[in-house]
Amino acid sequence: MSWEILTMEQHAYNEDSIRSLDWREHIRLRPGMYIGKLGDGSSQDDGIYVLVKEVIDNSIDEFVMGYGKQIDIKISDHKVFVRDFGRGIPLGKVIECVSQINTGAKYDSKAFQKSVGLNGVGTKAVNALSKYFRVDAYREGKTKVVSFDKGELIEDQKIKSTEEKNGTAITFVPDESIFKNFSFNVEYLENQIWNYCYLNAGLTINFNNKKYFSKDGLLDLLRKKADVESIRYPIIHLKAEDIEIAFTHGEQYGEEYYSFVNGQFTTQGGTHLAAFREALVKTLREFYKKDFDPSDVRQSIIGAISVRVQEPVFESQTKTKLGSQMFGPEGPTMRGYINDFLKKELDDYLHRNASVAEALLKRILQSERERKDMAGIKKLANERAKKANLHNKKLRDCRVHYTELNQDKRYNTTIFITEGDSASGSITKSRNVETQAVFSLRGKPLNCFGLTKKVVYENEEFNLLQHALDIEEGLETLRYNQVVIATDADVDGMHIRMLLLTFFLQFFPELVRNGHLYILQTPLFRVRDKKQTFYCYSDEERQQAIFKLGGKPEITRFKGLGEISPEEFGRFIGDDIRLEPVILGQEMSIQKTLGYYMGKNTPERQGFIIDNLRIEKDLLEEMEAALVTETED
Repeated sequence: MSWEILTMEQHAYNEDSIRSLDWREHIRLRPGMYIGKLGDGSSQDDGIYVLVKEVIDNSIDEFVMGYGKQIDIKISDHKVFVRDFGRGIPLGKVIECVSQINTGAKYDSKAFQKSVGLNGVGTKAVNALSKYFRVDAYREGKTKVVSFDKGELIEDQKIKSTEEKNGTAITFVPDESIFKNFSFNVEYLENQIWNYCYLNAGLTINFNNKKYFSKDGLLDLLRKKADVESIRYPIIHLKAEDIEIAFTHGEQYGEEYYSFVNGQFTTQGGTHLAAFREALVKTLREFYKKDFDPSDVRQSIIGAISVRVQEPVFESQTKTKLGSQMFGPEGPTMRGYINDFLKKELDDYLHRNASVAEALLKRILQSERERKDMAGIKKLANERAKKANLHNKKLRDCRVHYTELNQDKRYNTTIFITEGDSASGSITKSRNVETQAVFSLRGKPLNCFGLTKKVVYENEEFNLLQHALDIEEGLETLRYNQVVIATDADVDGMHIRMLLLTFFLQFFPELVRNGHLYILQTPLFRVRDKKQTFYCYSDEERQQAIFKLGGKPEITRFKGLGEISPEEFGRFIGDDIRLEPVILGQEMSIQKTLGYYMGKNTPERQGFIIDNLRIEKDLLEEMEAALVTETED
């Protein structure tokens, strides 16, 4: 009875329990509601990139409406500057537009008919989550400047004359108390900026003094993304006022799509992408008068779709998946509109281009033959995998998985791929069993460059790995958000890393393109005295630690994951985990890259290896000598 009374007193519910938060407090208390996950910049969907996007989106809206053909962007380690040459925020409403929720011009569909940000939240979230936020509005020879600190107004300058062209400049510095140890990844930013250019042909973006421009929209995007030497036919590019589609077929495995709504990169697709995939199959079935299996039509496709709709409905504030069933408030349906467009435009195109139609048909029939040839092998491999999983301990699974909730609310789970019992044991003992899993390799994986996907089913290690990840049929069932390669920082460890990268890039490139593959960074040194311990990930950090401690600290060089105790390992895979994302650059051809590193020993690669081995050898000798000197002192 006393326990019940105590509990009721601790959880008293009365007038004092009710709190009202202002807009700034609510955003800072629940940032995930506004920008998704926070992160540190190592993942392309981390919050700092959402902040950048929210500001640029407003500048893009001005361009779409016909105002300003240039946007200047400068981003350093922590500071962001965006200047457009649109109409400029009305000077009498600058403060309200960036600090009052549900305030903006986009509620008037006539002014911003096909805008992304319709909820009046974007720049307010950036303001509240920045330790410094400044707006310079230029309009008709006048300017207004206001500044904020974590959403609180700290400067309100009077309107004055200016010679600056119309437009808006926003400067902000994300708050380090919310975005812990963050840094911007330039490659992520470049991908983001290129997408803006592809979707807004004719727009010039100057990013850190480099010019970005696209003339042909999604056609340019596929020219960058597709391996032009391996595509089966010229890229098909179809365009109307509110829809643009481009696609071709290559030799890669799986399906690769880039989908956009009103300039927003919908990384999780949505109703527009589903309609495109369905309409493509339907149109090609009717054109060729053959009842193709949908997977044969879409195998090895690389495609892009962009639509502009009024009042789009997304499944989250971060707008990564479109939920709209209608193309506009009064119709038609998304499915009907895209199907009608593709049925007419693609059918006309194929009738006009007989050689393309023939090449497309050959690719579909090839996929059909490959699928039928693989059916028996896949069945046997699946049976072996089920049997093996009952009797071995290769996978130390976690308790929750990435796909167990809906796409907008998913567990952030990790799987570490390791080699060797000692490394696997250390991670297994120190991991978070709720969200972190461990997959243990047996020896070095096979170099699968140039091999067909048949090897994935015939090789036991690869077969069990794809089943552990559950990616046989695509990423829809991926069980872990972060797939982390965890190998030693020596020659053997680097070789295993390259072999695993080859496996994923060769057979599951969408895993990499969607930002799921990482390399685990572990410390090279431990520097400590009787009071403090520093774990250092580079020689520079080691030098800094020695300086901070002074005296004669003890220095340990970690050469393998197995040398790190489970107690220590827990520090490196917890909240302060350091992950290096594996990123596919805009210009990168997977087959050319893999051919260079994993193919036959060409003179060019031999030179690269010799030069880098020499650098690595010199660096190691220098570090070892320094360690000996410090030990003797």
